[in-house]
Amino acid sequence: MAVPLYQAKAEFFRMLGHPVRIRVLELLQDGPLPVRDLLAAIEVEPSSLSQQLAVLRRSGIVNATREGSTVVYELAGGDVAELMRAARRILTEMLVGRDGLLAELREAEVSSR
Repeated sequence: MAVPLYQAKAEFFRMLGHPVRIRVLELLQDGPLPVRDLLAAIEVEPSSLSQQLAVLRRSGIVNATREGSTVVYELAGGDVAELMRAARRILTEMLVGRDGLLAELREAEVSSR
């Protein structure tokens, strides 16, 4: 039996649901990077990064190629970079909305004194 689309989407977003994986995808938006550069930028234990890269690789969202003794990662497609940009826009709108609400609450508090 086929998995319903909404379940597949939920699995996809669960796969994205880790800060290290999100950071890797953000870093790879600008092009392929070797593991050492990812490690330097993310500052996590090598074993933790390796584990998160394996999840991304298994999901097919990133590709890994070996260049000598170096493993280089890249996004599997441009849509991933677009998804990360869209997420940033959505989050920015949400935060702006919260700031507006906070300002309104503060104004109401000051005027009620």
